[in-house]
Amino acid sequence: MEVEINLQIPTVKDPIKGPDGWPISNADVRLLKRIEVAHLPKVGEQITLSVRPDFVFQASVTRTDWHEEKELFVVACRYALRSIPRPEYLALMADPEWTRKPLLS
Repeated sequence: MEVEINLQIPTVKDPIKGPDGWPISNADVRLLKRIEVAHLPKVGEQITLSVRPDFVFQASVTRTDWHEEKELFVVACRYALRSIPRPEYLALMADPEWTRKPLLS
């Protein structure tokens, strides 16, 4: 089944800058990606996610909701570790399969 991952990542010391030249605050952004899963993940479960070119990481499921308009489940997750390594962070921000979504527009 296809689900949409809505990922929250930890704050980094040296974030990338947005088009306006200001640093992007990870607290204000979620990263979205559609993936195929064997079963709908439950709250508290760990799922394995990937980033191009070759990073794999764990995320904890915090919520699962049906989204009527998208006609699929949205799985809210939090990066499992307290910090994210800079190379992994840069790869995540550059990966075209992950879309940044500001919480407030």
